[in-house]
Amino acid sequence: MRGLLRICAAIDALNVGVNYFARWLVLAAILLSAGNAIVRKLFNYSANSLLEGQWYLFSAVFLLCAGYTLLRGEHVRIDIVASRLSRRSQVVVDILGTLFFLLPFTVAAIWLSWPQVVSKVLSGEVSSSAGGLPLWPAWVLIPVGFSLLGLQGVSEIIKRIAFLRGDGPDPLPTHASHN
Repeated sequence: MRGLLRICAAIDALNVGVNYFARWLVLAAILLSAGNAIVRKLFNYSANSLLEGQWYLFSAVFLLCAGYTLLRGEHVRIDIVASRLSRRSQVVVDILGTLFFLLPFTVAAIWLSWPQVVSKVLSGEVSSSAGGLPLWPAWVLIPVGFSLLGLQGVSEIIKRIAFLRGDGPDPLPTHASHN
């Protein structure tokens, strides 16, 4: 179990690192949005590439940080039912939900998007908007983001099994501090 928990620590560290990087993408999106608004108002100028850049940055943050959101326990939960269960039962519900819903969904998203991603990358497809950006980087974010989410799901399952076996701490997140 210790080896698996080391793998969990590596997955967790990966998603924390991606989150740190994504913070800079948020700043870039804010600066790009503000700059675009200022230029549009002051000089009556706008470009499709500026708008698409904002969309791409937002998409990157959303997709790349889904795994970190799961790590921090900030994802959508149905606490009306779970709050009435014992801690161990809550952990079992998390394991089952991850196994039967999250992981199949991430695998399906990667599987179904992959042919399109490969097609976009190989063709070098560019937006049909005048002055638009290449589309393939945005498409690449889909399998990358869902891979990070799926890996974090595996990490969460391992941590919960370790808890049930008495080999690890309570894996359910506490909201006392945020990184």
